[in-house]
Amino acid sequence: MKKHENVATLHSRPRNTKAVSHRLTRLRETSNAGTYPGRRKAGGASGNRNVALDCGWGRLLFAQTFRDNAALLAEIREEAPASRDIAFYVRDPHVLLASAPQEIFLDPSHTYRLDLATYRGSNRRARGITIRRFASEADVEGINAVYGACGMVQVRPDFFSTERDNRAVTYFIAQDDVTGQVVGTVTGIDHQRLFDDPERGASLWCLAVHPQARQPGIGERLVRKLAEHFQARGLSYVDLSVMHDNDKAIKLYEKLGFRRVPLFVVKRKNAINEKFFALPIESYSALNPYAKLIVDEALRRGIQVEITDAAGGFFRLSHGGRSIHCRESLSELTSSIAMSICDDKATTRRFVSEAGLVVPAQMEAEAGESEMEAFLAHHRKLVVKPARGEQGRGISVGITTMKDLKAAIRQARTVCERVLLEACFEGEDLRLVVIDRKLVAAALRRPPRVVGDGKSTVRKLIEVQSRRRAAATGGESRIPIDAETRRCLTEQEMGLDTVLEDGREIVVRRAANLHAGGTIHDVTAKVHPKLVEAACRAAEAIDIPVVGIDFMVRDPERRDYVFIEANERPGLANHEPQPTAERFVDLLFPGTQPFGATS
Repeated sequence: MKKHENVATLHSRPRNTKAVSHRLTRLRETSNAGTYPGRRKAGGASGNRNVALDCGWGRLLFAQTFRDNAALLAEIREEAPASRDIAFYVRDPHVLLASAPQEIFLDPSHTYRLDLATYRGSNRRARGITIRRFASEADVEGINAVYGACGMVQVRPDFFSTERDNRAVTYFIAQDDVTGQVVGTVTGIDHQRLFDDPERGASLWCLAVHPQARQPGIGERLVRKLAEHFQARGLSYVDLSVMHDNDKAIKLYEKLGFRRVPLFVVKRKNAINEKFFALPIESYSALNPYAKLIVDEALRRGIQVEITDAAGGFFRLSHGGRSIHCRESLSELTSSIAMSICDDKATTRRFVSEAGLVVPAQMEAEAGESEMEAFLAHHRKLVVKPARGEQGRGISVGITTMKDLKAAIRQARTVCERVLLEACFEGEDLRLVVIDRKLVAAALRRPPRVVGDGKSTVRKLIEVQSRRRAAATGGESRIPIDAETRRCLTEQEMGLDTVLEDGREIVVRRAANLHAGGTIHDVTAKVHPKLVEAACRAAEAIDIPVVGIDFMVRDPERRDYVFIEANERPGLANHEPQPTAERFVDLLFPGTQPFGATS
């Protein structure tokens, strides 16, 4: 036996060593691929050269198919306006950069590779979502909604109709089984089909998951689906490019078996890429997403930006002798009187009521207990909120008992001593952003929800969803675990330690504010004209140039509503694809509108 064991060992070692040696050799060769004269060239017998693949948001330039640096640089210079071209597999990028340092830059990204010969798929079922191929024009809107929510360049509306039959390009989407919405997408390029790649490689692009998606693991399922697709085609590997500081994505790729390889990306210096090559504005990174959105739009127009207090979101915009100080979407154009009206919810209610808007019955918590009992008995369900405050702090929704009412009043008084009780109107929370007396965006704000997996407690599900919301909003949106959360769970006969059944979805807070973990869903195209008219009338009554008007509605396509409040500093982020920042800067500096822009 011992002799046979030794023979087996001797026979196995060379095979293992050879396999390892082969993989190392391939890695070395691949790191030198993507090359110019003197190296192995892509294109095969068909002679495909200068391959520039239109992806709708820009082009992928495969450097290994170009004759030399001069040819590649000439193609980079052909980048279309408002596009982002990517030159991939650039060998010796320092040489290319030296030929046009004012025009191009080395992208601060890493390249990762998945060896499909050793990749093993997963039998784990995707809960609550279906991964499928791009199938119809109806998917285009969903893909662009995901791109927009992730801050990516969106695809031209006509692109998919022209490129749909390109067999080298594969689009997978993740679709929510309940809502039917597209919540994730990934694009794959088959190099062998595109340019007769002798290495039979492939690449992964545009992995994106909507930040408001409810299900965990969508990105992983999309990557695995694409890898298995290319593996079935007999391809050798999948490459991808990821920003060096995108720790969350890198962690996912490494978990799936991707390994970093020394390949490089070069891009053209343009407005989209400016943050990667231009000297950053002092304190820019400390701004919140609402301030950054406006600052970015101002910089694109050549408006001077001075950040006066990054932590508070304060900045000054200057152009052509005009200078305006802002705090996010609040500017010097908003008067102190308008701010005072919005600051006190009871005062706001009186002003808009005089303007003819529908308002809920309201009383102050300073009234006696018998009056509050009668108010609760009459309306059956109440909203309790501080008279002053923002971001949903101290608000309790759906109060039905005196015990809960007293607890809600105590919680509201931690924000403001004056507390208001309002009749609760059943429906959805609709935010209408009005700038210069015109509607710019309308969105339903929905309370935070979690979906069970049959293993995790409600507390764990909330924590996971809260981390996703925080990551998607720059830390602005989190789901608190507090008395209001516990009350909401108790109403559903469960607690934080309850293990939620697989696939069951529950609401964990009644208030729909973004800062308390709520999600935003654009309905601008279908909101009823009477709701738009009422919101604009409210803005006129308050005499405020920029405002977020909140209604409770049963359906945004119907005319009935109840006014809730007005926000003098509405968050302009998270309203993709509506041009909220553009219209705000138009208001401040109307002479800077891009040619052909419409307001």
